[in-house]
Amino acid sequence: MIKLEALRVFVTVAEIGNIRDAADRLGRTPSAISMALKQLEEEIGADLFETERKNALSAVGRYVLETARIQILGFDRAISAIRAYAHNRIGKLAVACVPSVAASLMPGLLEQFIAQRPGVEVELFDIDTASVAALVELGQVDLGIAGRPRTRGTLECTPLFSDRFIVVCGADAPLAHLGRPVEWSDLEGERIIRNGASQTINAAEYKALAERAPLMVRNVTSLIAMAGSGLGVTLLPALSAARLPEGVVACDLADREAVREVVVLEQKGRSRSPVASAFIALIAEECARANPVLGLSPPPARSGA
Repeated sequence: MIKLEALRVFVTVAEIGNIRDAADRLGRTPSAISMALKQLEEEIGADLFETERKNALSAVGRYVLETARIQILGFDRAISAIRAYAHNRIGKLAVACVPSVAASLMPGLLEQFIAQRPGVEVELFDIDTASVAALVELGQVDLGIAGRPRTRGTLECTPLFSDRFIVVCGADAPLAHLGRPVEWSDLEGERIIRNGASQTINAAEYKALAERAPLMVRNVTSLIAMAGSGLGVTLLPALSAARLPEGVVACDLADREAVREVVVLEQKGRSRSPVASAFIALIAEECARANPVLGLSPPPARSGA
């Protein structure tokens, strides 16, 4: 069997024109180089040089030189790509993410991540928590960033941060002028607009209100627009309402136990690619840095399983 290393020896000798200088370049003895060339000629079944001085190629030698250069270049590029992939410098990463995180954290994070890895291609899906979990479970994305799902099934969860729920309503709504945090009782008689995030609120008072709510809107932009128009009020994680348009306000909620926990979702038992590992490490670092700035809380102390 012809080995790539033997072809590399042959190409070096052919380019330099003598065994001694080729041996110096390769860090081997002249006798070892001679033996490698002899074995290569035996494998091929033809002479590669016109003379023993190795300074003139035969017709077969010229063909082998041209072919060997292509094979060596291809091999070296393949090894370089493997090493780059292993060190997360190249590859593809598909991420599904809830809109609040996509809008507030992803721009700066992706700019930093791609600048450090120009050979990495990132695809971002901006969708609600239920859809994020579904894409991760189906293996259509490498990881998801969303609220902790109620049922995890085949998902692994790694906590990132928590943010509290607030009430979003029009600036002219009575709730906007209470002058104090909103109690659950203040929402009696209000038209509640449910959303994907608010479904995770466990408070019995909210569940009773939600059961009577006639509207369910999953798109955050539409949800805020409806609340601003006076159609109803909604509850969103604080990060989702960080940039409200004119005419829409956020009111503190008195129940401090109503929080959303944001986690990284991955398929259980599936090993991370080097690029995914690097991305998760970066977003954990970015969240820790941004928590005080955005008013978020560190993740609760619990198992990530």
